[in-house]
Amino acid sequence: MISGFPHVKAQAPAVLGQGEYRYRVVPGWGVLDAKTPVKNCHGMVPDREGHLILLTDHVANNVIIYDRQGKLVKKWGTQFPGAHGLSIVTEGTREVLFITCLQTHRVVKTTLDGEVLQEWNWPEQTGKYEKAEQYKPSWTLHLGNGDFFVLDGYGRDYITHYDAAGKLVKIFGGQEGGIVHWGPHGGMVDESDPASPSLLIAMSDQQHLLRLSLDGKKLAQVDLPGGNPRQIRAHGSHYFVAHLADNWPKDRNSRGFVSVLDADLRVMSNIAGTSPTYDETGKLQPMKHQEKVFTHPHDLIVDEDSSLYVAQFASGNTYPIKLERV
Repeated sequence: MISGFPHVKAQAPAVLGQGEYRYRVVPGWGVLDAKTPVKNCHGMVPDREGHLILLTDHVANNVIIYDRQGKLVKKWGTQFPGAHGLSIVTEGTREVLFITCLQTHRVVKTTLDGEVLQEWNWPEQTGKYEKAEQYKPSWTLHLGNGDFFVLDGYGRDYITHYDAAGKLVKIFGGQEGGIVHWGPHGGMVDESDPASPSLLIAMSDQQHLLRLSLDGKKLAQVDLPGGNPRQIRAHGSHYFVAHLADNWPKDRNSRGFVSVLDADLRVMSNIAGTSPTYDETGKLQPMKHQEKVFTHPHDLIVDEDSSLYVAQFASGNTYPIKLERV
């Protein structure tokens, strides 16, 4: 254990990653006291004020808001025992949060201070579910026009599309739609091509990213062997993927890493992982964790300085890890 850095249990090397995307851990960032506990850290997003918002399933304080120095700004929330996905969206002049809860089978929109604005329970009207317990939404993905998609990553693997007013548009996916179980965990709406936005989905236990059209047609699959992609975040023309572990779920003690992908979704660097290698046919070879820095990365933020903030699942109640770019 590094002195002053309780959430990294082994000596961290000076530099992590390869090529242009190398990072160094910032010891002690974000570590709070027993008055602000975490259980599993799931989602993490930045707001326009420069704060970093963390979602944990500890019901003493589901939402923890940090400043950039890792100090506590505020905290709130006791109603999300299955807190999982966190998205931040600009609506007019304000920012709002979308929180998914696995245990209460709902999506909740709140202000940044925790006022509940709108809720969506299990989509009974679609006919895809017989009871609420079958619906376990993992994340929401958002279009610029206010429409959003709910990934049922722990339930029946459907993707539900709602308009900006929150009305159901359609539902697609599921196993009959070619979505493998334990698949659509996190992701984003990719608008890098404004004429053809798509859903870019982290398919977790399936070890790949899946690109779908907005109506659910499969456009592409990007294999990430040895990874377990839980969330993908865009930064400029690059993408950052949080891999839960390199041998999950077979070995739940296996460790994870973070990949940096270029605009063509080729891996350029594995932070705390082995160097990415492609064979002569262009096939990515299996990746593994290398340094014992992360336990189970679940989500991340990339800030304007290219620093990383990584939230972890099943990591011994640890706070997020900050890494600065070298």
